[in-house]
Amino acid sequence: TEWVNTTCPCCGGPAKRETDTMPQWAGSSWYFLRYCDPHNDGALASKEALDYWMPVDWYNGGMEHTTLHLLYSRFWHKFLYDIGVVPTVEPYAKRTSHGMILGENGEKMSKSRGNVVNPDDVVREYGADTMRLYEMFIGDFEKAAPWNPASIRGCRRFLERFWNFQNILTEGGLRPALETPFHKTIKKVGEDIENLKFNTAIAALMSLMNDVYDTGSITKEELRLFTILLSPFAPHVAEELWENVGFGGGFACQQAWPSYEEDKCRENTVEIAVQVNGKVRARLTIAADLSKEDAIAAAKAEEKIASELAGKTIVKEICVPGKLVNIVAK
Repeated sequence: TEWVNTTCPCCGGPAKRETDTMPQWAGSSWYFLRYCDPHNDGALASKEALDYWMPVDWYNGGMEHTTLHLLYSRFWHKFLYDIGVVPTVEPYAKRTSHGMILGENGEKMSKSRGNVVNPDDVVREYGADTMRLYEMFIGDFEKAAPWNPASIRGCRRFLERFWNFQNILTEGGLRPALETPFHKTIKKVGEDIENLKFNTAIAALMSLMNDVYDTGSITKEELRLFTILLSPFAPHVAEELWENVGFGGGFACQQAWPSYEEDKCRENTVEIAVQVNGKVRARLTIAADLSKEDAIAAAKAEEKIASELAGKTIVKEICVPGKLVNIVAK
């Protein structure tokens, strides 16, 4: 252009002005806008494309981006909004940060410290599903956590126990004894996935697995449900078992997510603490729907509590349903 092609102010000869004046930070601050319309030769993106795609549904990155890329990208976006280029005041509808996996010694992994773990080595020894499962089980999504080889092996054993469900497989539907554990787990895993609480979702599956093994068998319907719940965390072994058992209907990951009934998520019994003058003296298992009066009566009838109250005058009785009974006596 006429502006680029100019005359050198020093020698008077022909010259070109430098156009590459934006630093790397500038380009990385608004790249996502170009994704909306990458082949547009006349503009950053068309208004129609920006209206349709923006804002970004969900941006996830490391904590180091919070005061660097995230800050700059929001600044640039707000400037572009002010001059009418983009339709939204914020670039991202949702923003999350993930934690960092540290070395076994709790320090940041680095070659100089000699604590780097090569994921390829882990995959070769334990399999991709174990690696994937462990990374989600290692701790809270947004927090740093140290690498633990023992936990890797624990995740591998969990997947082996899942595969071995085939050895105790029977025909049938969801058994009454496992209705509550399954409905609670379906609810827990679904909600935890939505809230990025992958570690507690996997822990719930591990607990359900123990409940199943305690019965000595697993029905085909129970295995079908368990496989669908496990599929997002360990897709390869889930699909292999799905095919092996012959469930059909496509892949495990294509199945409708299991539904739960709220009433069946509640335990029939609860364990409560029984206190005398604020100190726990016993624990008692009672019906979950027991009235306050009956819960207090059951607490006073418990052998240790009855002995503790002998010869004393009850001043006050407090019941927190499903949690505790406190008897004040002197």
